Amino acid sequence: MVENNRSQAIALSSHPTQTGIGARVTPMRDPFETRKKWSLGHLLMNFDSWVDDAMYRSKSSGGELWESLTIFFRRFRVTGFKRSLVELSCEGLTLGVVGALLMLALAKPAFEETEKNWRTRQNFSVTFLDRFGNEIGRRGVLHNDAEPIDSIPDHFVKAVLATEDRRFFEHIGIDFFGLFRAMVENARANSVVQGGSTITQQLAKNLFLTNERTLERKIKEAFLALWLEYNLTKKEILKLYLDRAYMGGGAFGAAAASEFYFEKNIRDVNLAEAAMMAGLYKAPAKYAPHINLPAARARANEVLTNMVQAEFMTEGQVISSRRNPASVVERAQKESPDYFLDHAFERVKELAAGFSTATLVAKTTIDPSLQSAAEDAVISHLRQYGKDFRANQAAMVVIENGGAVRALVGGRDYGESQYNRATKARRQPGSTFKPYVYTYAVQRGYKPNTTVSGRSVTIRGWTPKNYGGRAFGNVSLTTALVKSINTVPVRIAAELGRGPIVELAERMGVESPLSAEPAMPLGTNEMTVIEQATGYGVFMTGGFSTNRHSIVQISDVAGNLLYDFKKDGPKSTRVISEDATKAMNVMLSQVPEWGTARRSKLSGIKTAGKTGTTQAYRDAWFIGYTGNYVSAVWFGNDDYSPTNRLTGGRLPAMTWKKFMTYAHRDIELRPLPFVEVEKPQDPEEEIEADPDRPADTPVSVRRQRPLPLNTVRTLRNLELELRNAPALKPVTLSGKQLSIGTDLVQAPPQTETR
Repeated sequence: MVENNRSQAIALSSHPTQTGIGARVTPMRDPFETRKKWSLGHLLMNFDSWVDDAMYRSKSSGGELWESLTIFFRRFRVTGFKRSLVELSCEGLTLGVVGALLMLALAKPAFEETEKNWRTRQNFSVTFLDRFGNEIGRRGVLHNDAEPIDSIPDHFVKAVLATEDRRFFEHIGIDFFGLFRAMVENARANSVVQGGSTITQQLAKNLFLTNERTLERKIKEAFLALWLEYNLTKKEILKLYLDRAYMGGGAFGAAAASEFYFEKNIRDVNLAEAAMMAGLYKAPAKYAPHINLPAARARANEVLTNMVQAEFMTEGQVISSRRNPASVVERAQKESPDYFLDHAFERVKELAAGFSTATLVAKTTIDPSLQSAAEDAVISHLRQYGKDFRANQAAMVVIENGGAVRALVGGRDYGESQYNRATKARRQPGSTFKPYVYTYAVQRGYKPNTTVSGRSVTIRGWTPKNYGGRAFGNVSLTTALVKSINTVPVRIAAELGRGPIVELAERMGVESPLSAEPAMPLGTNEMTVIEQATGYGVFMTGGFSTNRHSIVQISDVAGNLLYDFKKDGPKSTRVISEDATKAMNVMLSQVPEWGTARRSKLSGIKTAGKTGTTQAYRDAWFIGYTGNYVSAVWFGNDDYSPTNRLTGGRLPAMTWKKFMTYAHRDIELRPLPFVEVEKPQDPEEEIEADPDRPADTPVSVRRQRPLPLNTVRTLRNLELELRNAPALKPVTLSGKQLSIGTDLVQAPPQTETR
């Protein structure tokens, strides 16, 4: 029955019916037919099914492919000795890729130097005068590169190559064979008797780098040498080297040296003269013939021997030059302040960038007598004590009240190294940075007698230590600075903020970038000597900017004034308040009295300053000032190697004192701003102790004291408690009021605490 009904329904639905004439009936759907429904669930199930199927087919195909590859590579399977070679080759390839990436990382900083316009040279010709108007030197005019390489005599080129780089035309910028030979010769002599640097490497140093003896500089030098060999021809490299090398007497380049020493064009020099000039490349100051003619002739004889050994000439060809050595033009043996002239020349180029003429006369601030005294103080202490303390270099800058740079020493020997350590070398200042922290503190309300905690402090897991591991309780701000307690400035900087301290240091004259890290108060950033002198000069000037300058006037050869510092230079502005200046001068004036700089104390002249010694004794500083001069002194090594426990209270302070004793003769003494002439003595005075040394320094011998140390400390703590005790109030006794003045229980107001 059901089937019949369904059949009839289907039949009716398949044939349209009419209810009237012309009417059309819509066919009926089979009610038993199920319609396919699409939902989100169905779609997800279908997608999951497709993914499973695709993964299965991929796995199957991958397995088949792997099996095919395995079968294919079985043909190349090796065993035994051949397998060892294959394994070594694979390891070598891996290490080669890693090495290439490492070389790329090391080369990137070197190649950044080549982005500068290193081919160009400012064509300024500047004659420099001292503060009194006397000529002290020239820059620019002794650069002479007009002669093409083909016009330079063949015997001069051979003399240079035989002495400096015999395989110049064979190596690729780095002479590995020559380097190995130099290492063997140095090992035999147990000292450095030969160098392995090629002419290309020396040119790379002259063009792009400094004379700092560091691993970073040597790596850059090697990469830059390869870069020069790739981008220049051998003739171009040799030409640049002959033009850019310093050859003594203020002359740069062979052509300029020929004019200076022999008053000849480079084309006209004979073999003896060529040998003498070629000998200058090793040490221009030592072998300069106008200073030491016998040494120059002896060096020229060595050059002739080198030419014979290199088979560039025969003994018969050089015998005449040996018997008839070169003679030079007589010149006055006048010492030139070359480090200062280099610094002044850079300043002139900045100031004269918009001038219409490049031939200039610049009057500088240098005082020849003070410059000689500064050089003598630095060099004499290096000669007498440098070897004992393993300190090979030093630098010094002297600035007069008003901002004039009166003396500048950039190293022990300009002929040996033209790198200016006074203006370019950035070194950690150590404890000499602490006055910047204390200056900000007194500007925020601290006083010299404010009690501060000297106890241990920890910041981000770092805990600074005091000298000798000593622990301190509550001390005055003056004691913390004078005794160079490390925990106090770290705590102050953490409480007041390190960022504002950095900003203050920059306003005071620090130009190097400073990082506001937790250890910043202890001098972990790097600064130059001239920046340190500028910063401390603010205390000398009473809180105003030091206004440092080395150029007074610039004029053309006709005498027309183009620049005048008094009119065109910046004006001095107030940097720190009078109260802050007074507080800092009061505290810093105690450092030479009973602090770490007693060796700097001047007889009858009020002085102030701060010592500094960095970790592992790499840098030793003293920056001190009077009312007349501020001077910064640094001792250390170019390669950052540690000294033999040299501290800022030793050679730097002694050098400072020797110079300042001379500088203050027969002049009107200016007092330190806001500081009375008084000389308090500290009962805990020590001879050798220097608290800004690293913590592993042993305690040194101390002077005998009239009281035991514990007694002295107890009395000082009692003094601090009495000073900070509240004032007494009037007391009523038996109906009578007793007037007890506060001045009977409180110490008279003072601005400093001993």
